Formats: sequence, structure tokens, C-alpha cells
Amino acid sequence: LLSGRIKDKNIGHLADILQLTAIDLKEIRILPDQEDIIIEAVNSLRNKYNYVFTSGGIGPTHDDVTADAVSKAFNLPCEHNKRALEILEDWYKNREMEFNDVRKRMARTPRGAKLIENSVSAAPGFIIGNVYVMAGIPSVFQAMVQNILPDLPRGDWNSVTIECRSFEGEYGDLLAEIQKAHPNTLIGSYPMHAEQTTNEIVIRSRSQEAIDRASIEVRTMIKKLASK
Repeated sequence: LLSGRIKDKNIGHLADILQLTAIDLKEIRILPDQEDIIIEAVNSLRNKYNYVFTSGGIGPTHDDVTADAVSKAFNLPCEHNKRALEILEDWYKNREMEFNDVRKRMARTPRGAKLIENSVSAAPGFIIGNVYVMAGIPSVFQAMVQNILPDLPRGDWNSVTIECRSFEGEYGDLLAEIQKAHPNTLIGSYPMHAEQTTNEIVIRSRSQEAIDRASIEVRTMIKKLASK
């Protein structure tokens, strides 16, 4: 859900993720920031498909109307989510910035919505029914998509888990290059202990051969890191 004035990067990313998770992408709509149009689209799509994913319109300004529109689509009040307020208040306090009423708009969700964590800039997305509402900024959208993956159904795909005993900050760029070289896989890194260097690198794909090829590079990367 975004304006045509902005070059979209989220559709392609989501399409790749859905392909890897064996969820068929059936329809894409690009909508203006108009409540009535968003309400009609949400109601049409959520009754037609198993999942609806939205991008954009949950920022702090007056034209960010997605939370309001989705709330109305579900006939629910749009209100400040207590947990979202706490998250944002801590975020701005740590940066010595005022948590004013404008910024508090980013804590608004339909009543009863589940939050989607935002590890980039704190302001959460939300899930209501089968509708997943996420940010429009590509880096934030991608982080939110990563966080909803465990809730999505697993289709006909395979995975392998490789233990890595290095900090994520030491191999993040290297792992990104491996991901780029293996587009038919989905590679994620998951810390196992907050204060230790034990992480799990998980490689997922519908193709076992694709997993095997990516695994070779990941294991090679880990060996090089261990030898330093």
C-alpha cells in the first residue's frame, strides 16, 4: 500500500520470500493513501486469500492512514497499543528525543492486534486476522518480514542448520554476499545466547541442491573466521 511516487522495493523482496516459503503470490495492489480505497482492498483480499501483506502507511504523519483503514475494515477501534507505546517511549528516551503526540501515532493499531517487531527503528507493525501490516521503508519492511516468517506455514521446502561461533557483526556482510550469490535460498542468522558467540545459520530452500551449494560457502566462511 503505497503511492506511485515512490519506487517500490518491497514487492520483489516479499515475492522472493513467499516463493521460498511455498506461499503462492496471487495478487498485488498499489493503492493511494485514501481510507476508503484501502478499506475496500483489505476486505476484498482478506476474504479471498489466506494472507494479506501490506507495506507502508504506518508512519507518524497525517497521510499515514493504513492503521485507521485496517481498523475500520475489521470494524475495530484504532487505538494506542500499550506495548507499542512502551517500545517507542524507550526508543526515543534512549536517544534523548521527545516522544510527542505525532510520534505516538506509530503506536496505533486495531484493538487486539499482535505486534510485528521492528529491529531497525522500533516502531512496530501489526497483525490482525490474516492481515500483516508492515512499514514501507525497505530495510524496516525486510526486518519485519523476517520476524513473521516463523508464523507462516511451511511448504515443500528443506533446511539445514549450521552452528557458527562468531559474532554476527563479524560475518554479517559475508553472509549477505552468500545470500546474494544463492537467490534460490533463504539464509538467516539466529543468536542462540545473547551474551555468547553461538549462533545458528539456517539455510532454507525448495531445492536441496541449492541448500548444499550455499552450505559449502557458509561452512567455508565459518572456517575462515575460526582461523583468524
